[in-house]
Amino acid sequence: MPNASCSSRTRCASCCTRSVTFPVLLHLGPLTLHPHPVFEALGYATGYLAYRALRARTKDPIPEKTRWIVLTAAAVGAALGSRVVFWLDDPALTWAHRGEFAFWLGGKSIVGGLLGGWLLVEWAKRRVGETRPTGDLYVVPLAVGLAIGRIGCFLTGLADHTYGNPTTLSWGVDFGDGIRRHPTQLYESLFALGAAALAYWIGKTRAWPAGVLFLGFVIAYLLYRVALETIKPGPFHYAGLDGIQVACIAGAVYAAWRLLRLARPPGEPR
Repeated sequence: MPNASCSSRTRCASCCTRSVTFPVLLHLGPLTLHPHPVFEALGYATGYLAYRALRARTKDPIPEKTRWIVLTAAAVGAALGSRVVFWLDDPALTWAHRGEFAFWLGGKSIVGGLLGGWLLVEWAKRRVGETRPTGDLYVVPLAVGLAIGRIGCFLTGLADHTYGNPTTLSWGVDFGDGIRRHPTQLYESLFALGAAALAYWIGKTRAWPAGVLFLGFVIAYLLYRVALETIKPGPFHYAGLDGIQVACIAGAVYAAWRLLRLARPPGEPR
């Protein structure tokens, strides 16, 4: 409640603004839940429901069995890739905690998850002889799940290590250390929501070759992350870049090469 001494028209921020304590714990009846696993689970669940809805309304030429192989490979690859990129992002930190089992299981990177899942899917498709692009159907679910999951990162605060650099902008957020920072988690949520809306519109109105939508999303997201990392604390161990940026650049170059191959006229070698 505002202090009685404050004017009804002009009230001081110190007595009228409610402070938020991070992490923002969620209360469900007698349960007190941490926001990160809750929103991560919501992201996975919502993404899967979006995938099922999109597949039901589109003429998907990929057999159901192959789709399940792709989903399984994506999940396993994402779990592995997310940790590898996290470990490489700060090798000094990884080496310092090399004997801690919890450290090896705990850290994750969305960029690593995207790249790892994609690479393992490509491997699995070759194993079963599937040559058709399969990624377009997953763009909207991926983007929606990402947007929801990043809210959990934001509500977790400093412990999640996904916040941005200090800022004087009015929307800067104090996560508990007395410093107003870029809420980079929310920036990413907004980007992902915009990407989901655009991908959904393109999927309904544009007759592009299969695979273009997925590769376009991968390139856009990875380049966005390269830019976003410039307003995050780092560390920048790789010639002025952090490990996330290095992975993003490598992934974007590979995706662009794949996109150019798709754009070649029919009959040309690919």
